[in-house]
Amino acid sequence: MSNQETISLKETLKSEVRKIINAEQIGRDEKLLKICELLSRKITVFNWVGFYLVDPDASRELVLGPFVGEPTEHTRIPFGKGICGQAAETNATFVVQDVNNATNYLACSVKVEAEIVVPVMKNEKFVAELDIDSHTKNSISADHQKLLESICEMVAEIF
Repeated sequence: MSNQETISLKETLKSEVRKIINAEQIGRDEKLLKICELLSRKITVFNWVGFYLVDPDASRELVLGPFVGEPTEHTRIPFGKGICGQAAETNATFVVQDVNNATNYLACSVKVEAEIVVPVMKNEKFVAELDIDSHTKNSISADHQKLLESICEMVAEIF
C-alpha cells in the first residue's frame, strides 16, 4: 500500500468513525460495535477488535464491551493485569509486536501474535480502552497507533 493510499484510508476511517459517533439514532454500545466492525473490516491485520469499559460498580476493573472476533474468556480484567489492565492502570497505549515475549500477556487465543491497547480518556479520566489483536507478529504499525489514538479521542465523546 502506498503512502498516499495509507493517508486516504486513515482519513476515510476517521470520517466514518465521526459519522458513527454523530449518529443520534443509536446508543453508545451500538456505536462502539459499529466502530469495531469498521476497523475489523478495513484493516486486514486486525483479527479481534473490542472495547473494554471501566465497570461502574468496580472502578478498578474492566468489563468486556462490544467486540468483533472470536469469543474470549477474559470478560473482566482487573487494572494492572495483562496488557489491557496495564493500559488501564497507566493510561498509556501499549503495543506488543510478539505476545509470546510479553510476560504480562493474557492469552485470549493461540492465534494471537500481536496486540495494541489504546486508552479512551474523558476529561483526563480513563473510561474505556480499545483492544486489538492480530494473528500476525510485528503487524501493528506506528500509523495504526496514531489512527487508533485519534479514533479513541473521538470515542471519548460518547462516554
